[in-house]
Amino acid sequence: MTSYGENPDLAREREGIHNIFMHMFPTQLYIIRHAWAEECGLDQDDYDRRLTKKGRKRFEQFIRFMQGFGLEVDLIVTSPLVRTRETAEIMVDVLQTPRLEIHDALAPGSNWKEIAEWTADENVARVAWVGHAPCVGRLVAKAIGDGNASIRMQKGAIASICLDSGLSQPGELQWLVTAQVIEAAV
Repeated sequence: MTSYGENPDLAREREGIHNIFMHMFPTQLYIIRHAWAEECGLDQDDYDRRLTKKGRKRFEQFIRFMQGFGLEVDLIVTSPLVRTRETAEIMVDVLQTPRLEIHDALAPGSNWKEIAEWTADENVARVAWVGHAPCVGRLVAKAIGDGNASIRMQKGAIASICLDSGLSQPGELQWLVTAQVIEAAV
């Protein structure tokens, strides 16, 4: 919308520049597979599976360790399933992340286009997506520009992707680390 007396061509140009900058965020994307969850029982819905007590403790220790290496997040977005929400809540508590959002696009069968567009509109620099295998591996592949790559992520694994040009351009995989690597090194 133009203000009174503003040149419509300049207004369109300004809006175009605004849209370009809006879609340059985030600059850092973390993609996380949920932590260790209980097995699905015969009378239990997969949606309701919770993290195990050991899985909670292990992931919390892992996040604390990664925090010591500079892991910081402005927004955590999670699948609506219980185990991913619990994983995200651990991150919120440890990292003191100001925002946690639940988004259906991260449920099993993740929708790259939908979650990428939604995330770009949030205008935050450091975002974490918490989801499920094999979808998280496909999300990592799409984020680095190779939607055909096969990236397997263990439970609780974190991939760090630098997005210098936002989600509209391929990013650079900086690291992918698992709790097992940290536990072996400590």
